[in-house]
Amino acid sequence: MKDFSEIKEQVKAKLEAVADGSQLSEFWQSYLGKTGVIQGLMKEMKSVPAEEKPLFGKAVNDVREWAQELYRKKQSEIKALELSHRYERETADVTMPSPVSQGNLHPITLIKQQMIEVFAGMGFEVFEGPEIEDDDHNFTRLNVLKDHPSRDMQDTFWLTEDLLLRTHTSPGQIRTMDAKKPPIKVLVPGKVFRSDSDATHSPMFSQMEGLVVDKGITLCDLQGMLDKFVQNMFSDSAKTRLRPSYFPFTEPSVEVDVSCFECGGKGCPLCKGTGWIEVLGGGVVNKKVLENCGIDPEEYSGLAFGIGIERIAMLKYGISRMGMLFENNLDFLSQFKS
Repeated sequence: MKDFSEIKEQVKAKLEAVADGSQLSEFWQSYLGKTGVIQGLMKEMKSVPAEEKPLFGKAVNDVREWAQELYRKKQSEIKALELSHRYERETADVTMPSPVSQGNLHPITLIKQQMIEVFAGMGFEVFEGPEIEDDDHNFTRLNVLKDHPSRDMQDTFWLTEDLLLRTHTSPGQIRTMDAKKPPIKVLVPGKVFRSDSDATHSPMFSQMEGLVVDKGITLCDLQGMLDKFVQNMFSDSAKTRLRPSYFPFTEPSVEVDVSCFECGGKGCPLCKGTGWIEVLGGGVVNKKVLENCGIDPEEYSGLAFGIGIERIAMLKYGISRMGMLFENNLDFLSQFKS
């Protein structure tokens, strides 16, 4: 019977020379792997007399277990050594000044905060509704019935037959009027979702809805509020212009332009030579919407407006492509300071 002493000496010598994990892996393949030296000893079984085969097999297994035990010890040494080297590489002097520059708020967050601050000064409260809405709040009670053609204006992400990702923050109007009776002054900011994407549109964007319900509310109140808004956001001399439009939840409805704050209304590339820039839509709350919320339209009237926060940010900061607001480019974002 062999004592395999020569192989044991080889194993000891090879393991002593191992200095890292890569060499340890090579040792395993050479001696303990399926095609290794120790496994190869079993090939000699065919030349061993039948009565000695059990003893020979046991001897090979003993050598394998002995080599495996040496391997495990060496493996522990290598792991400890590599961990020590890693600690040395990653050691940081916590007394040194931090190399990380101070962060800043995202431009959309900055504009949102500025807008809220302007309207809060006029007495508006803030309400944030759910991003997943039902058909009743997002469409039906806003006077957008099942067969209403204006549904075609909304490229809606439907989740079920009744649930959807809200297409505007207007459902917040309904939820506010359900929970509170006039007088009401509320802002509803948040993310909205539509299947639309180009240089000035995104499938997800931010909107801020405004709602006022009280006695004697008219379009004059809407324009007065929006004049204050554009003067705070753009220029002290800015003013608004109302153009007739159509929304199912307001009647009359208007598109709102702001006088160009770049050229003062003389005409420039920003305003495309017109002296005016479209910024939002609004109008007097449709009587049917008030009735749907249990508010008497003969006693109360209201105004509502919806502002795209990205739209205001792009105008205020001169951003040409909407996608820049979502790409997380740090060089771009670091330009904006509160």
